[in-house]
Amino acid sequence: MKFASTRDAGSRTDLSTALIAGLAGDGGLHVPSTLPRFTPADFAADDSIAGVAARLLQPFFEGDPLADELIAICAEAFDFPAPLKPLPVGQTHLLELFHGPTAAFKDFGARFLAGCMQRLRTSVDAPLTILVATSGDTGAAVAAAFHGLANLRVVVLYPEGRVSPRQAHQLGCFGNNITALRVTGSFDDCQRLVKQALSDRELQADVALSSANSISLGRLLPQMAYYAHSALGHWRRTGAPLGFVIPTGNLGNALAAILARACGLPIGEIALATNANRVLAQFFAGANYAPMPSVATLANAMDVGAPSNFERLRWLYPDDHALRAAFAVHAIDDTTIRETIRNGLQGLGEIFCPHTACAVAALEKLRRGGATQDWAIVATAHPAKFEQIVEPLVGRVVPPPKALADLLDRPAYAEPMASDYAALCTFLRQRE
Repeated sequence: MKFASTRDAGSRTDLSTALIAGLAGDGGLHVPSTLPRFTPADFAADDSIAGVAARLLQPFFEGDPLADELIAICAEAFDFPAPLKPLPVGQTHLLELFHGPTAAFKDFGARFLAGCMQRLRTSVDAPLTILVATSGDTGAAVAAAFHGLANLRVVVLYPEGRVSPRQAHQLGCFGNNITALRVTGSFDDCQRLVKQALSDRELQADVALSSANSISLGRLLPQMAYYAHSALGHWRRTGAPLGFVIPTGNLGNALAAILARACGLPIGEIALATNANRVLAQFFAGANYAPMPSVATLANAMDVGAPSNFERLRWLYPDDHALRAAFAVHAIDDTTIRETIRNGLQGLGEIFCPHTACAVAALEKLRRGGATQDWAIVATAHPAKFEQIVEPLVGRVVPPPKALADLLDRPAYAEPMASDYAALCTFLRQRE
């Protein structure tokens, strides 16, 4: 399969080139030239998430040098579970995506991308620097996935003081080929710097660069797999499609579910839960799309004022009226996040991270509005990553999973950097 740019439907790029480049040459985002179509019967032989991933992604890899490696890449990336947990609240489930090495959903895509990049780089290639802007969880997942890989470096930019202490520790605890930069500014500033660098041909003549943010196809495509796997399992048990309520900031995780549904998987309605950064909520309520400076919230990984993947969403739904009709979007403020964590889903004792709490609150709104179908709340991170928020609200300690605890035991360091493009260029060139 070939891939086009969101800004030029006639352009054509092979998958490996798109993975290495990150952004399309015109500054747009890579998108499939066509979308394959599946039925549930196509996955009859695939029970594991790795098996579903390999079957689902095969058309996207067809004709690419990585095609023969796809099964192995999926086996490496999807070697931990994504359980769909039934909850004792009518037709409600919890899709737990936090069982990977950094306790966040981004482990799936980051490990998949690392597997691809490792196979595309050879010992004679110049080192490739992976630039990552993170609002909390992406950077740690990418750092863990790429740590120690030959000829691959990672530079993570995160907004100083706007990630949780445990998130910040994860970002700086790897060393070796991983560098963390704590930027004076917001996530949007970090994202702007990364996009500018990836579009800077003069810089790229000196430093080979790529991306591991959700703009990367290597992150986006594999994230379709856990939606496909959970929806197929639910379909086999009940014969009904499964809807998803997805916490979202940069729209990457949500877009993965949207693409999986567009490919014919048995996915029902898709609702998006944002925090007090209301760009998406305002657009879906009828306003013009208008990025704005992000504001800091309890759900910090969703503190995005200019969601990159909105460009892909508009590619899939070029008519704004049709786009607004396709999804529900609910903005959840910090007060509601606190109440939702404290309540634990109708007093059932479930403990949620602030991002998952946004999805819980959004589903409660949907239920009050009469939505009776099967829904899955997408749990994007383990609550122990946000212990300073969660523990006072639930009144007890939330032990971190072992993989997270091991990372927290390491020393951590991040270099300070101004929100300045010239400073980033100087830093990158000095590393060569």
